[in-house]
Amino acid sequence: MIPKSFPPLPDFPAGEVWLAGAGPGDPRLLTVLALHAIGQADDIVYDALVDRRVLDLRRDGAELISAGKRGGRPSSQQGDINDVLIERARAGRRVLRLKGGDPFVFGRGWDEASALTDAGIRFRIIPGLTAGLAGAALAGIPATSRDTNHAVVLAAGHRAEDGGSAADWAALAKLGQPIVLYMPMSQLAEITASLQQGGLSSDTPAALIQSATTEQERVVDSTLGNLVDDAARHGIGSPSIVVIGATVGLRRHLLGSLVGWR
Repeated sequence: MIPKSFPPLPDFPAGEVWLAGAGPGDPRLLTVLALHAIGQADDIVYDALVDRRVLDLRRDGAELISAGKRGGRPSSQQGDINDVLIERARAGRRVLRLKGGDPFVFGRGWDEASALTDAGIRFRIIPGLTAGLAGAALAGIPATSRDTNHAVVLAAGHRAEDGGSAADWAALAKLGQPIVLYMPMSQLAEITASLQQGGLSSDTPAALIQSATTEQERVVDSTLGNLVDDAARHGIGSPSIVVIGATVGLRRHLLGSLVGWR
């Protein structure tokens, strides 16, 4: 129950689009504002990684529109998604674009916000917990600690697909800061090789986290040099995040007392 001391929740006017993050997976990690939006929307344009139990929170009569984008599988094109948002808003609908994680962290939120701006459609941004930070934290891996790092790098694992990203990975290796990779499994061998070529030790602690915060979650402790073999040995696939750096090593100290998030 929301206390009276809370700021009032905003109205969701007809003809607006709200770009919201549904968090990393567990429905309990929704923000209050995202929950409010789900209950108000006429149309919910949702991603493949949004938990069905989140969608079940919609009001009676709300229409669900799948706009999943999954690597290596048939998926909606970004231009088509933009068109749906604009057309539905122009029809006077309250349109919720619901994304896994945070809409502005590798969620193509900018693409949609830009398209809405060009179309003259009013929109609101509702941030969500991003999997790279929330999933790691719940596994006992802090993004930062005073003793290990002063920064953390969030990187899209698919950047290696353009054929010219090896220098970027080498540059990141030289920063000496923990790196969180989003959706890196198809390019993991190339990324880990480039990081080592950039000077990052093969013994650097690393962890694979598959299906973070869901019932299917699996966490595998590894090292940079063993990531590819450990992923294959444990059958780790997408969706996954990979954390590489000194903060991963802190996880071992916490495991004896860390209460499972479930």
